Amino acid sequence: MTDLAINHGWLAGIRRLDSPNHDARPAGTPVDTLVVHGITLPPGRFGHGQVDALFTNTLDVCAHPFFAEIEGLRVSAHALIERSGAITQYVNLDARAWHAGRSCFDGREAVNDFAIGVELEGTDDCPYAPAQYRALAAVAAALMHHYPALARSRIVGHSDIAPGRKTDPGPAFDWALFDRHLERACT
Repeated sequence: MTDLAINHGWLAGIRRLDSPNHDARPAGTPVDTLVVHGITLPPGRFGHGQVDALFTNTLDVCAHPFFAEIEGLRVSAHALIERSGAITQYVNLDARAWHAGRSCFDGREAVNDFAIGVELEGTDDCPYAPAQYRALAAVAAALMHHYPALARSRIVGHSDIAPGRKTDPGPAFDWALFDRHLERACT
């Protein structure tokens, strides 16, 4: 998966599941940042489809005690990369997904306004899967091609834009490994 195309804000050939949790970016705001997140629902559990439910506001709050704690939460990301490397896109790339929360990057607040958010199925302390690095690199390469202002120096973790509030993707995310995959995906 090295060549992904973007057609009208959607990654071509990728599973699409529309989230209502988005709105328009401020007029004239270019996309120039990619935020890498880590997520599992319930915490520490993989492969249950609960992230889909969270991002589409269909999470059964009775299915797990943690879900009651996040009842009513309205969030999304542009995409999720599962442990297998499978990608689901929830929000058009040209729209503002609700992934960053209170945030600041490069002296600018409200990072959702100018960023793409990609969730990796994982936790801060569990190594991410090799397929996830390959898929993330393919997505990042497509984004960098489509949005000229997006450079490697503007690919950051959630912890970088919300320090003290967020820790993901955490120390288990290998930035050097990601960079090697990104270099291959960009050539």
